[in-house]
Amino acid sequence: MGRGFSDPVAAAPEPPVRAVSAGLRRLFVVAGGLVVIVGSSLFFASEQTDRNFAWTIATPLTAAFLGAAYLAAAVFEWTTATERVWARARVSVSAVLVFTVLTLIATLLHLDRFHFGPEHRFITRLGTWLWTFIYVVVPLVMVLLLLRQRRAPGADPPRAQPLPPWLRAVLAAQAAVLLAVGAAMFAVPTDVQWLWPWPITALTGRAIAAWLLGIGVGMVHAFVENDLGRIRVAGVSNVAIALLQFVALARYPGDVTSGPKATLYVLYLASMLAVGVYVLAAGRRPRPGPAGVPATSYG
Repeated sequence: MGRGFSDPVAAAPEPPVRAVSAGLRRLFVVAGGLVVIVGSSLFFASEQTDRNFAWTIATPLTAAFLGAAYLAAAVFEWTTATERVWARARVSVSAVLVFTVLTLIATLLHLDRFHFGPEHRFITRLGTWLWTFIYVVVPLVMVLLLLRQRRAPGADPPRAQPLPPWLRAVLAAQAAVLLAVGAAMFAVPTDVQWLWPWPITALTGRAIAAWLLGIGVGMVHAFVENDLGRIRVAGVSNVAIALLQFVALARYPGDVTSGPKATLYVLYLASMLAVGVYVLAAGRRPRPGPAGVPATSYG
């Protein structure tokens, strides 16, 4: 008779893994397409923002920096759209939401600098209105989709590859730098322009700061997730943005202020690239399973 009974706790099925909603995946696909358009204009036509962008950027390196960030964001968002497990995608959502909200605030604070006037070409004015519309709508849509995502059934899979202590320390240090510099530049950009390795205005300072703060929040989130598989999309983003920013620097070296700020900037980009490469490489290494169970890759 004893064999007819079973432990109800032991027999309870494992809860399903919480999946990313189709709505969020579609949003990332669409957002990736939009940022490719913006990023291409800024990165490849950095000296023509008076005609091809929502506002005029006097320093070409600033335009190239922003364009590189947008193009890297497209890689980030499209990679996120391929994820099916929520725990492996949500590090993107926090970074993108912070960035879009701050960019909307920067836009509203400097509307007088934008190309809304009749002196600009129709296509330029249309792009400016589209820019404003996107930054009003996308944060609202993302918040609504996040509320739906929170109600999705299932649970997170267990952490398979916790981050090594040295990597968590590096992420914490990188995040601290980005959050501190980004917060100062967003709050009082012209007062702290000495922090940045090339000249900025109030608007461009806040536009750059929105990226710094978004990436910084993403690094904090990666620190909290503490799993290589869960932060793979952040590793992809690190590699893309570091490489593209190096290209931007190579195109406009004359815009950079000589001195330790430039050196520190290059070293910071190098550290982002190194972290990204490590996350992608280590996350793909097969981990030995228990006896009789094949090794599994969590990358």
